[in-house]
Amino acid sequence: MKPSHVIITGASSGIGRACAEAFGQLGASMSLWARRHDRLQQLAESLTSQHGVTVHTATVDVRDRQAVAETVASLPAPFMSPDVLVNNAGLSRGLVPLQDGLVSDWEEMIDTNIKGLLYVTRSLLPNMIQRRTGLVVNIASIAGIQPYRGGNVYGATKAAVKMISDSLQIDVNGTGVRICNIDPGLVETEFSEVRFHGDTERAATVYKGYEPLSGRDVAECVVFAATRPAHVSIQDILITPTAQASVNLTDKRL
Repeated sequence: MKPSHVIITGASSGIGRACAEAFGQLGASMSLWARRHDRLQQLAESLTSQHGVTVHTATVDVRDRQAVAETVASLPAPFMSPDVLVNNAGLSRGLVPLQDGLVSDWEEMIDTNIKGLLYVTRSLLPNMIQRRTGLVVNIASIAGIQPYRGGNVYGATKAAVKMISDSLQIDVNGTGVRICNIDPGLVETEFSEVRFHGDTERAATVYKGYEPLSGRDVAECVVFAATRPAHVSIQDILITPTAQASVNLTDKRL
């Protein structure tokens, strides 16, 4: 299958941006969502220039249910029932034991990683079911299946994403819609910089001593799932750097 219309949330950087570039190479038209308008516009212009694809952008925070509803209502008709929806918008804040955590960090993660994903999916999935085709890709995390010190609430939100994905497999069974959950390990993006509230030096240490995944590595998994024949469903993918055996064990040869 070759997807024609793709929606990607959190598209302005990292895995989301890499997904946009990968689908652009396939010639897919895209609706790219993110909070950072300037970055979205630059990406859209680059994709149109390089690949000649149609790119619609929406500056939207998925935590805002009303904004999500308005964004969906304003979509060009073909995107109302996309061939692929990539729920990528998400973040981590803080890396401390729960007893030292900031409630504001918890709320931001829960509202983005869980509620935002639900708002977007609920707004688009009925049309996909009505059309009896489409793929929903949820970007979860290895942190949702393996705990680590300080990863408490972030890991819980990604465990929720995994459970939502697994439940959706049952909810949409028989409709022709497919669900793919992807659990990346260590990916070098702005993830750690966001987690450490802009501390770039600390963020850089996360990726030293080994070769981490790139956003492109994960995007290729998304594209693989999206280009399978209609009778093939890639339900779950765990992808890590070769150096990473588990969430707690990475071979760093400094």
